[in-house]
Amino acid sequence: MKMDSTLNEEYDDIGDNHLASSEDTPMREDAFVLNDEEKIQKIKGNVKEILQTLGLDLEDDSLKGTPQRVAKMFVNEIFSGLNPKRKPKASTFDNKYKYGEMLVEKNITVYSTCEHHLLPIVGRAHVAYISNGSVVGLSKMNRIVDYYAKRPQVQERLNIQIVRELQKALGTEDVACIIDAKHLCVNSRGIRDIESSTVTAEYGGKFKEEAVRSEFLNFVKLETKF
Repeated sequence: MKMDSTLNEEYDDIGDNHLASSEDTPMREDAFVLNDEEKIQKIKGNVKEILQTLGLDLEDDSLKGTPQRVAKMFVNEIFSGLNPKRKPKASTFDNKYKYGEMLVEKNITVYSTCEHHLLPIVGRAHVAYISNGSVVGLSKMNRIVDYYAKRPQVQERLNIQIVRELQKALGTEDVACIIDAKHLCVNSRGIRDIESSTVTAEYGGKFKEEAVRSEFLNFVKLETKF
């Protein structure tokens, strides 16, 4: 019992301090033995059991459909990025117009979920790359951010996964990503600090150089006017 208590304290420390165990999302080998509908039905039963354990009356009209709604939301929406079949295809094109400067897609909306408490992470991502011969459609950058955000996440890992994916698609190390986000596990529980946000960054290739990194940060600071 003492050993179990010590392990529980260690796991609590990892979660409360928002520490990641790996750069890749931890997945079991049998993660896709069940299809989506089978997962929904299984999760539905588990959610029903949780709500009943909490003492809620699931015969009430307001609660009756909650297990099904939550299960569908988990599989089809907020955790849909776990399924590699939903990974967006990052089609690239020849840089025929020879644009050789930095391209920045900023203020990309991030909706993710903290893997420690399953509470929302909400913020913005700013992504940049320098072409070495290939370019990617602007919307694909948003879709890549959204794909990796739609899974239980740690913000630092999300940065890394976005940068890795674009580096692979573009065939260049010159990719960067900054994320500024609020974590509801900090804002709504624990310390309950509603003002704080978390900023993380991943810089590859030329973005590790101070001058290039500064240029990127200055682009992010620019006010967008219409």
